Amino acid sequence: MKKNYSPWLYQLRKDRAIEGLREDVRSDVAIIGAGIAGISTAFFILKNTDKSVAVVERYKLAHGATGHNAGQVVSYFERGFASLVDEFGLELATQGQKAIEDTWELLDEMYTDAGLNIPFSRFLGHAGLTSLDQVLLHLKNNLLRKNGGLNTERMIIGENIEFLHLIPEEYTGLYTLVPQDEIVSLLETKEDGYVAVLSYQKGCINSALFCEEIMLYLLSKYSERFSLYEHTPINKVVLHDTVAILDAGNHTIEVSRIVLCTNGFESLTVIDKAGMDINTKFHDLVRGTVGYMSGYLEKMNKPPIAISYLTDPDSSTDDPYFYLTRRVYEYEEKKEYNLISIGGPELAIEDSKLYSHDTDFPEEVVDSIDAFVKKTYDLEWNKKIDYVFTWHGLMGYTKNGVRLVGPEPKNKVLMYNLGCNGVGILPSIYGGLRISEFVSEKEMKKSIFDVPTKYP
Repeated sequence: MKKNYSPWLYQLRKDRAIEGLREDVRSDVAIIGAGIAGISTAFFILKNTDKSVAVVERYKLAHGATGHNAGQVVSYFERGFASLVDEFGLELATQGQKAIEDTWELLDEMYTDAGLNIPFSRFLGHAGLTSLDQVLLHLKNNLLRKNGGLNTERMIIGENIEFLHLIPEEYTGLYTLVPQDEIVSLLETKEDGYVAVLSYQKGCINSALFCEEIMLYLLSKYSERFSLYEHTPINKVVLHDTVAILDAGNHTIEVSRIVLCTNGFESLTVIDKAGMDINTKFHDLVRGTVGYMSGYLEKMNKPPIAISYLTDPDSSTDDPYFYLTRRVYEYEEKKEYNLISIGGPELAIEDSKLYSHDTDFPEEVVDSIDAFVKKTYDLEWNKKIDYVFTWHGLMGYTKNGVRLVGPEPKNKVLMYNLGCNGVGILPSIYGGLRISEFVSEKEMKKSIFDVPTKYP
């Protein structure tokens, strides 16, 4: 059996000093979780306020979902824009979508401020569609995007596809007919079952390495106001009217605000001494899904790309799909390759406590990914692929697939920036900015990311 071996953690510094909590401390803000959500939240609070920040991590920086993801940077939700409009209305859905798309600029801001030179590629990525239902779903999304004033996603459809006459006239101008060869070429495949391609800005980044570099910058830039405590599990949080006490075993952290940036809270007990009982069932609504990925190396003779393959013709966004990312990767010192990363297989788990990073990578998943690669990614069946990396990670999904960002309605000392939802990099960064605005007591408008006042 293969081990959980992530290409992102492979590139982290092996000699970085790690320190846990050694005494009782006081800080303005405590952030639980040192993944991309926690580090981004720390970045924007430190930059936009005068508050002190302590980040607390039960294991090591970026070793959770941030170090075990697909590394794709995308601005979409794993649900159609039309469904967001159905739930929140066109105005709020548009504002939420625009906020995530504008987060590309926040990512650039973090790169510039920290002076980073680690690889970050941005390009036009693609998704291959296989049915009329999928085409109509994304055309509806595009029409609503247009009505809301957003940029539409580029869609091309094969000019000889038999269902063209079934596309409603209201979608005229939202797609272009092209020869089938163009579809096959964009998807870099030999398969002819794809009927359309949806294209929009995507990127790729090692989010674990990004977190490490940002963290080092914060320690240097804000040495008087920033601290990181690893190997420091927090098992209990006691909320009062204006403060919170974090129980770290032998020591405590006293803060004015606490931000939860974790995948789930099954091991965290929240006690509200202010008298307003927080509905702990809310925390159970962040369900766990294990995502599986494999990666191998090729010569660096093609540009970076990210492609999704919607192999199931059903239009439901809940159906699994395969995704492939190609990016430059330094596996050996001063020798660059292209790393081909493929994911898609997932496993829902009822309790995230059942998940362990140390679990072996199932052979049947390796075989499933290998079969997809050889069938789709322009390879021959008789070519043996050496999967240098096989990794899996626990993703936290909110009930509606939208990140929860903001204060707990029943006690604003407690705040949230959570919900990977499968596409977590940009939403995590945006969540960090939004939390900093709450901390600075800026007047905030209603958004799709608000924490609900009532839970099912």
